[in-house]
Amino acid sequence: TIETVPQNLHNYLNNYNKVGLAFSGGVYSCYLLYAAIKNNMDITAYYVKSSFQPEFEFEDAKKIASELDAKMKVIYLDIFNDSEVIKNPADRCYLCKKKIFGSILSTAAKDGINTIFDGTNASDDPQDRPGIKALKELKVLSPLRDCGIAKADVRRYSKNAGLFTFNKPSYACLATRIPMDKPITQELLNKVENAENYLFSLGFTNFRARIIDSGVKLQFTEQELIKAFEQKDKIFGSLSNYFTDVLLDLIPRQKSEDD
Repeated sequence: TIETVPQNLHNYLNNYNKVGLAFSGGVYSCYLLYAAIKNNMDITAYYVKSSFQPEFEFEDAKKIASELDAKMKVIYLDIFNDSEVIKNPADRCYLCKKKIFGSILSTAAKDGINTIFDGTNASDDPQDRPGIKALKELKVLSPLRDCGIAKADVRRYSKNAGLFTFNKPSYACLATRIPMDKPITQELLNKVENAENYLFSLGFTNFRARIIDSGVKLQFTEQELIKAFEQKDKIFGSLSNYFTDVLLDLIPRQKSEDD
């Protein structure tokens, strides 16, 4: 039989019964939801909906939850109520993660759930992930990381399991597109989401639209950079509706980059 849940993860999950999952609609939390259900666990997926999450992630989360017949709860969070996060300091990711996971923990506690999983995997470097510090402080468990399961493993198991997310590009929240210390506004987030939705519509899959002083800098992987250059006039024509300057970064982004 094709392996979809490795034995060590199966053994790990056997130690728990009723758990909550911080659910993003991304590759790793979707796979963890699948593995938990495959292990006959009583699991509830908690999706935190804020202005930092693009709509397509929410749609993907609902789709996979439906396909897996999983329990999914949506927590609506007004991130603009947190003035420290909105200032966009160097530790914004840490502050934001504490806010998001705090809301999951409090909601789950009301549901009688005291154990929370998240999709952090063995490829995630704590040095590059300030959010991991927040997870440790809040005692959130990361089964994939604890079992030494890396990104490539998750994608392979996801493909074996028939999950549509197996080849979904990694995607960081919209706030990562705004330079540090530049205050985050709903208008900027909307511009980024509109720009990236347009690029998705052209068939691009792995890119970022990053805010710069008076406009946006577009970053593509090497393969997609050529295609972007060929379509530069069309891209500029559309994105100039949102930005004064539209720049194309000639240094390709790496496929493995998450933010």
